[in-house]
Amino acid sequence: MKSKQGSNANTPGNSSNPSNDKHEIRPGQSLELLKELHILTRDGKMNQDSRRKLKQVYHLYQFIEPLLQQLQQDHADISLVDHGAGKSYLGFILYDLFFKSMDSANQSRIYGIETRDELVQKSRELALRLEFPGMSFLNLSVADSITSAALPDQIDIVTALHACNTATDDAIQFALKKKAKFMVLVPCCQAEVAAELRKSKGDAVRNNPLSEMWRHPIHTREFGSQITNVLRCLQLEAHGYQVRVTELVGWEHSMKNELIVAEYKNLPAKRPAERLSEVLKTTGLENMRERFFTPQL
Repeated sequence: MKSKQGSNANTPGNSSNPSNDKHEIRPGQSLELLKELHILTRDGKMNQDSRRKLKQVYHLYQFIEPLLQQLQQDHADISLVDHGAGKSYLGFILYDLFFKSMDSANQSRIYGIETRDELVQKSRELALRLEFPGMSFLNLSVADSITSAALPDQIDIVTALHACNTATDDAIQFALKKKAKFMVLVPCCQAEVAAELRKSKGDAVRNNPLSEMWRHPIHTREFGSQITNVLRCLQLEAHGYQVRVTELVGWEHSMKNELIVAEYKNLPAKRPAERLSEVLKTTGLENMRERFFTPQL
């Protein structure tokens, strides 16, 4: 299952200091993969943009690797679903650095979910070319993947990076249905709640001085993004998850830099569910209860 490494002649470098790129690439990383992902040029060099891209993926890998190791201690076969996979940079790097070293009898698998068929086809071709048999790519929306028979009933870890607007919430719904142990989410473009805030003109909001936080349009957009992630965290806690929110350092090109990591621990759910309900009521977002659903207590 291991991909073929290039010879020393293919060691990446740049004209100013050939050792710099070699130092930046993790040991065991397939240089052929990095070339296919256009992180390395065909002659094994990196420019500033590709260096930034590699740094971003590696930084995220540092968050996910310990989760995979924890799962591996519990059971041999690991399943991971990457929603909104795009060109599947993350999936390929995860497979190359972690999954490919597993025994050939291991049934671990990474599923890339993406709506653009041309990207799905290219990812399939690349996985075949690199001999990564434990990777599957499905042309599905995040919402459609929830009921798709192409995915197993239970998934260990769910990732959704920059899944726009409600796609992050669909990924959460997917993970809850699949009883995922871990979720790794980088939300993006959260417009749905902001639109609802603009419509909320009831007494509960008019008589709430905190509604000044979203009275002006630019504040509505910013507050809508913030409160969306607050509601997501409360929802996950209401389903028994332990939630950690941090900054995804390394995604310098994006203002959407919030990383949510959730681990299912069957924690007490009553208090976060009550808080979620209170926040929806206080902000006039009670119409969003179906989106931010909680278990029946």
